[in-house]
Amino acid sequence: MTVAIAVAPHPLLEVGAFVTRLPAPLGELSWSAAEAGGAATPPPALGPVTDPVRAAVRALLRHGGYKPSGRGKPASEYLAQAATEGRFPAVNAVVDVCNHVSLHAGLPVSVVDLDLATPPFRIAVCAPGTSYVFNPSGQVIDASGLCALLDAAGPAGTPVKDAQRTKTHAATRAVVSIVWGSRDLPDRTAVATRWYRALGPTIAGAVVEDVALTPG
Repeated sequence: MTVAIAVAPHPLLEVGAFVTRLPAPLGELSWSAAEAGGAATPPPALGPVTDPVRAAVRALLRHGGYKPSGRGKPASEYLAQAATEGRFPAVNAVVDVCNHVSLHAGLPVSVVDLDLATPPFRIAVCAPGTSYVFNPSGQVIDASGLCALLDAAGPAGTPVKDAQRTKTHAATRAVVSIVWGSRDLPDRTAVATRWYRALGPTIAGAVVEDVALTPG
């Protein structure tokens, strides 16, 4: 069954979305850019991640009133800093592909375990007072004014941190990926999403499926 996501009106947000279904439990799979070969090379159309790219992403997050700074900065900025400092994270095959794309596109990307999330799905700006747990130790982020992929229980993924309750784990078999792009960066979201989708099969032949994005 095709996953459907309703997307609320937003003057800046441009969404890329698709589902990846794995041939085995995630804990049994691995991925590296070296093993993926040429497929892992960023498409020339992306170009470098420049200050205007970073500024556009921050403007996207600020539109609803969220302040993208400090620990609440876009996930793509965290990855860039980690790469510069030689501590780029290795998590699992699905997250590693996500982070590889996010680093080179300069766009935040969310990955949510479909079996841990509860439809209906919607992408919208979080209402004031919205918060969620984002790590195993129970730390909470205030998501007021932040764009989010919402399921029946609340935020599941955002451009800053994904919710702990829907994060991938060793038994994960299907995920939905969200590329958080900006209309102020023409074609960047589309190019990044096409590249990201093409990397799906490099995870042991995983199958990539469309997501139905509808106004909502």
